[in-house]
Amino acid sequence: MVDSAHKRNFCIIAHIDHGKSTLADRFIETARLVTSRGPAQTQILDNMDIERERGITIKSQAVTVPYTAKDGDLYELNLVDTPGHVDFSYEVSRAISSCEGALLLIDATQGVEAQTLANLYMAMDHDLEIIPVINKIDLASADIDSCLHQIDHDLGLDPDMAQKVSAKTGEGVPDLYEAIVKYIPAPKDDSDKPLKALIFDSHYDPYRGVIVHFRIFEGSISEGQEIMFMNSRAVYKVEEVGVFQLDLVRTKTLRSGDVGYFIAGIKTIADIRVGDTVTLASRPAESPCDGFKEVKPVVFSSIYPVDTNDYEELLDAIERLKLNDASLVYEKDSSVALGQGFRCGFLGMLHLEVVQERIEREFGLSIVLTSPSVRYLIHMKNGEVLEIDNPLEYPEQVKIDYSEEPYIRASVITPSTYVGPVITLCMEKRGVQTGMNYIDEKRVELVYEMPLAEVLFEFYDRLKSISRGYASFDYEIIGYRKTDLVRMDILVNGEACDALSMLVFRDNAVSRGRQACERLQEEIPRHQFKIPIQAAIGGNIIARETINAFRKDVTAKCYGGDITRKRKLLEKQKEGKKRMKLVGNVEIPQSAYLAVLKSKDTDRQ
Repeated sequence: MVDSAHKRNFCIIAHIDHGKSTLADRFIETARLVTSRGPAQTQILDNMDIERERGITIKSQAVTVPYTAKDGDLYELNLVDTPGHVDFSYEVSRAISSCEGALLLIDATQGVEAQTLANLYMAMDHDLEIIPVINKIDLASADIDSCLHQIDHDLGLDPDMAQKVSAKTGEGVPDLYEAIVKYIPAPKDDSDKPLKALIFDSHYDPYRGVIVHFRIFEGSISEGQEIMFMNSRAVYKVEEVGVFQLDLVRTKTLRSGDVGYFIAGIKTIADIRVGDTVTLASRPAESPCDGFKEVKPVVFSSIYPVDTNDYEELLDAIERLKLNDASLVYEKDSSVALGQGFRCGFLGMLHLEVVQERIEREFGLSIVLTSPSVRYLIHMKNGEVLEIDNPLEYPEQVKIDYSEEPYIRASVITPSTYVGPVITLCMEKRGVQTGMNYIDEKRVELVYEMPLAEVLFEFYDRLKSISRGYASFDYEIIGYRKTDLVRMDILVNGEACDALSMLVFRDNAVSRGRQACERLQEEIPRHQFKIPIQAAIGGNIIARETINAFRKDVTAKCYGGDITRKRKLLEKQKEGKKRMKLVGNVEIPQSAYLAVLKSKDTDRQ
């Protein structure tokens, strides 16, 4: 085992698609950790199917890489690969807190983008040593000189420190190893102090219980010791300790500065909390580590099982997901149409989609999601202020004084060619321009203040579409502002379906109502009777579509004969349909709940 002076803890941070996971692959291959894995594969650290399919990183993953420097010394490099999407910035903050340094990756063809800046500031807040790395230098369109200028001018970092690599071909990776050893500081050696370790992640193994991922700041941990979680005060005996080298590699002991895992037969999921401090039960630390900021969800939606008998399985699935995804927030909820379920908070629409897919794939459950909403502040005439994210809790309009909705400061960095369409899109979404900065002769930063609710629906997809993928987007919540809010109900065959209700801005209500009715008309199958689909605000119908009835050929068996015989059968059918309409229940398929969220523009992209 190497001493603390020969350890380096660092993470890779960057904007989406700048090559973080590919660079991590090169580190792992250089250290020959993948020889036993058979055929070569990309995105080695992305172990979820959904990550491979979408080509994105969702979970931060750690790996310990041995490295022999040019002077012959053996180093232990603890690398954490992080996500780039704005929805998973919470994962990045957790990874950063377990490191002393960061590689800030910049695409040589794209330059500095919105999330590059956001991640740089996050790393600076944690006092990390930052090494700028220009990636994709093998591409014909790479502009290295422009990137060096941006590193100096936009980021305020030393361009002489910048490393030039191609994560795809491996060019420049050996020099990057040397830069990591040279620039990133070694962790302090405080192995003689009481154990003080920060939990930055965990996952559930059905045979061994919770596997805790942690970074030791002081002291050491060995198998057989009794540890205590400082938040829950729960005490467990350590069964196994080790490091991540793609698989879990047992080492029996970990010391100050190490990143690794431990297993202690933990079956009670509530005892584990990301950001908690682990210490020894016999010799506890005086104070806990600084935890993570409490995550604040911005998008809310209810999840219900399609089969009401699956409620317990859904509860178990969400508890296990929470263990692995600390940014997921949930509480119990119920609906007249869908039964018992959970009201969940997410960091964005991509986070919501990922959670939905993980529940369906990893736990084999069929679920229904209600229309996503943000959290509104409702000021009542009696002086009370309500926080509401569920349309069903929206009070009567006559009792409301005024409503407020969350606003964001959005930063869009785009090539100057696409400035016009981007401005039009932001204005459509009720955005107010507060800044326009020319970063260089080719790129412009547009700063807008706009309602968060407008960004949820297709904003990101449309931004990428109109800018041909070149525009980048980042945002931060800036507070609440007055809005004209109404609750829109969807009536199917005259009955309100509570799972389809949504809170909307009054001026957008008619277009949103028309869109929802059109999508439901396409998704709900035809019945033996006409089905009206209506959007209503209070008692006012603002949009309507009709699903026409099937016409069963009741006269098929009448070969010739008197016309009155056919008329008699048709009249009988007509009477039957009237009765059926009175008692007929309309079945709404699961796809209809999701279809309401998308407009036809989204389908065409």
